[in-house]
Amino acid sequence: MKHHGFKKKAYIGYLYILPWIFGFLFFQLYPLATSFYYSFTDYNITTKPVWVGLENYIRMFTDDRLFADSLFNTFKYVFTSLPLKLFAALAVALILNQKLKGINFYRTVYYIPSIFGGSVAISVLWRFLFMDGGLVNQMLKQMGFSSVPWLSEPGFALFTLSLLSVWQFGSSMVLFLAALKQVPEDLYEAALIDGAGKLYLFFFITLPMITPVLFFNLLMQMVNAFQDFTGAFVITNGGPLNATYLYALKLYDEAFKYFNMGYSSALSWVLFAIILCFTGVFFRFSEAVTYYEDGGDF
Repeated sequence: MKHHGFKKKAYIGYLYILPWIFGFLFFQLYPLATSFYYSFTDYNITTKPVWVGLENYIRMFTDDRLFADSLFNTFKYVFTSLPLKLFAALAVALILNQKLKGINFYRTVYYIPSIFGGSVAISVLWRFLFMDGGLVNQMLKQMGFSSVPWLSEPGFALFTLSLLSVWQFGSSMVLFLAALKQVPEDLYEAALIDGAGKLYLFFFITLPMITPVLFFNLLMQMVNAFQDFTGAFVITNGGPLNATYLYALKLYDEAFKYFNMGYSSALSWVLFAIILCFTGVFFRFSEAVTYYEDGGDF
């Protein structure tokens, strides 16, 4: 009887997870397997896919200049926006960790950009703010400075897109704030008794204690940065002179502008391989720089 009751409970458990299993099989695993197959085919949606083997990958690395340009731009974008975003998130978290009047209101205000930051509407607003005659340049002129070609000069355009990403630091900030709350106060008190200054407290107590959250934020924001698309598509459409032509925009153009679904699938798998490699490197070196109170690892 007990065995029968256990099996009945197991069936009920399977019933509860059935929606997740269905969603995983049909909306994740099947598209993943299909795109992998399409990456070896010539497929344009309207006709049946034709097997071409490694032709898409060979073309990508030998005959597609935009692939190299978009990949280079994406690396620049990631290594520009990622440190700035994490720095901004940590700096604001340190400020919001203080015991100030009305601090909960300020925490809410600083998180709001992350809710709207990735939307098309905010990207359009960003374009109007940083255009040649936009509000930012008008403010610079009022202060006696010359206007800056934020979006019309290749040297500035990618940095301007990076600022949009940095502006969405709310989610990382919340995680940093939660980590700061977990740092034991007695560590600070002991260090202060020994005469430690604020810089010492930050670099030798605060930073080591929050390294697990720092690693998590670094990993997640890196993955998101490699896939950023909205800003480059709405604000600059890859210009000027392909300076903001990111990898995700290249992938989109091949799939939905030129209908090269096979080639686009190959591009997506190369991006997956790049992110996988970076993730592996991060995990490989995390043990040396990440501190856990219990001495455990991921």
